[in-house]
Amino acid sequence: MNNNTIAPKRLTVTSLRKRKEAGEKIVMLTAYDAITAAIACDAGIDLILVGDSLASTALGYRNTLPLTLEESLHHVKAVRRGAPWSFVVGDMPFMSYQISVEKAIENAGRYLKEADADAVKLEGGAEVLPVTEALVRSGIPVMGHIGLLPQHLLTSGGYRKTGKTEEEAARLIKDALALEKAGCFAIVLECMPDALGAAISGSVSIPVIGIGAGPSCDGQVQVIADIFGFSPRTPKHAKRFAEVGELMRRAATDYAEAVRNGEFPPAQD
Repeated sequence: MNNNTIAPKRLTVTSLRKRKEAGEKIVMLTAYDAITAAIACDAGIDLILVGDSLASTALGYRNTLPLTLEESLHHVKAVRRGAPWSFVVGDMPFMSYQISVEKAIENAGRYLKEADADAVKLEGGAEVLPVTEALVRSGIPVMGHIGLLPQHLLTSGGYRKTGKTEEEAARLIKDALALEKAGCFAIVLECMPDALGAAISGSVSIPVIGIGAGPSCDGQVQVIADIFGFSPRTPKHAKRFAEVGELMRRAATDYAEAVRNGEFPPAQD
């Protein structure tokens, strides 16, 4: 955990925009608990996303849809405790912002008031503009998310790359421009052609964070389980930067063997 005696300056929506203007790449990583959040913070990660991916990555659900608001808030609080100086984004779960604008404001406000998050993230383009505008007017920073939308899994027919046709690409560019106008401080682009990621990044003045959207985005986000090697399968857009999962399995096996063989714990006076 960060042990600096002087608290580092937390990033803001303004400083993130300046990063884009200066051409400095932005790094975002998911985290779901205090320990991994502290690791991300100490590693200099710019933004920590408490993604709804915690549903399947950390909680064992089949997909993101069952995740509840209370579960999400619980994990955002843990991440904030582990990374007190990081810019933390809470990913609002399925049906926590779709029911009504009023309910969306109430739920999003809890991320700031109760969990000390810096912002929330919403999936969708034109369909979430009224909610996005209302949240921003209420003083809640909003990160957009277009392209592959995990919360739309059942209506989209599964996980698939988006923006491959001219019509889809034009719609996504239009959505990005509309989200910027609605007040989003940044947008996540998920699973689309590299050229489209570059086109969207060049079309808006706010930071664009890619995940499977090419190297021309203003920054990148990855799921921590993928880069650490926890996941049994690695998505095409991810890279396993370490095999931490294998190290943990080996340590657990060695521990169990040592206990059964009477080698651990050692005798003490």
